[in-house]
Amino acid sequence: MAAVVLDTTVVIDVLRGRPGAVAALEQLAAQGDDPHICAITVEEATAGLRPRELERATAFFRGVAIAPLGMPEGRLAGFWRRSYRKRGRTLAQADCLIAAAAVGRSARLATGNPKDFPMPDVQVEHWPVNA
Repeated sequence: MAAVVLDTTVVIDVLRGRPGAVAALEQLAAQGDDPHICAITVEEATAGLRPRELERATAFFRGVAIAPLGMPEGRLAGFWRRSYRKRGRTLAQADCLIAAAAVGRSARLATGNPKDFPMPDVQVEHWPVNA
């Protein structure tokens, strides 16, 4: 069984019942893979919830494993932001922390925005947005 950390774009698509995301999540389960989310994704998704989505989101959050964020993940995220900034590219703090949570779990990262995760040590799966 492999772990897959779901980025916020994927979680929002799942919560909104978009067929591509729901099918991809079902395929994970069929393969025996284990979906994870981190606190950053919970915060970002919660901030964008529509009132009618709250109950579904709460149930979803309870049903997936948590990829924790601790000192190693914080340091790795900071390293990436600093390294890419020196090269003239600004990475979002949230994206770096989500990616670090995936690395901390030795997990793949499922996202609708693969360009936001250029780190070579992150195994990114593209789940197209709104599919």
